[in-house]
Amino acid sequence: MSDKMPLERRDADTLLDDEIREPRRYKVLLHNDHYTTMEFVVRVLVEVFHKNEAQATRIMLSVHNQGKGVCGIYTAEVAETKVNMVHNLAKQAGYPLRSSMEEV
Repeated sequence: MSDKMPLERRDADTLLDDEIREPRRYKVLLHNDHYTTMEFVVRVLVEVFHKNEAQATRIMLSVHNQGKGVCGIYTAEVAETKVNMVHNLAKQAGYPLRSSMEEV
């Protein structure tokens, strides 16, 4: 950086170490209900979260047995998109499947 640059320009171009942060991360969850089929939950996990069959089945069983399951951890924008995708697919299929996101 040149010392001949105006002071306000140098300050705007200089980031302090404490100003550089990783983006916040959010876990996306699926929540159990008594209507959505296990097969549909597995399908959502494969299509939306790109899980293989074994991973999707494991998460689905967590949703079924523990009331919720973690589908993945993403930045806020990606997590919001995934939650919306789940809700749209569930609505189209006539299921009440709910998804949410929580900061990690």
